Amino acid sequence: MGSSDVVVTDRISIPEKEIEEHFVRASGPGGQNVNRVATAVQLRFDAAASPSLPEGVRRRLMRLAGRRLTREGVVVIEARRHRTQEQNRKDALERLTALIRKAAERPRSRRPTKPTRASRRRRLEAKTRKGRLKRLRRAVKGTDEG
Repeated sequence: MGSSDVVVTDRISIPEKEIEEHFVRASGPGGQNVNRVATAVQLRFDAAASPSLPEGVRRRLMRLAGRRLTREGVVVIEARRHRTQEQNRKDALERLTALIRKAAERPRSRRPTKPTRASRRRRLEAKTRKGRLKRLRRAVKGTDEG
């Protein structure tokens, strides 16, 4: 790992050359400066082609990215909260690393459980009560309705 790597977890780090940055003009606060300086940053990370990501993490990242993912598999993050390029750059990078960190967490596998004896008993009792109630609602034979 060189000094130009973005460390995501102790096992995953991404070389800065894999992350593309474009500065664009931001909307929002900034006064007169907002029309002159490109302070918003658009960060692009090619998740589909990145050799730095393990396959499982790549799949989870692409699912988690949602609408931030292009058809080509590029994760696009825009940051325009701050007034300076540097703060927005840092914000976008933090959001990208947080997203990859979340994708790096393995989802817990569901352990199937059996219903307890008491819950089965309660279910059957409820069914019996419901059946009894429905039986009482039936029309009685021998009356003018039956």
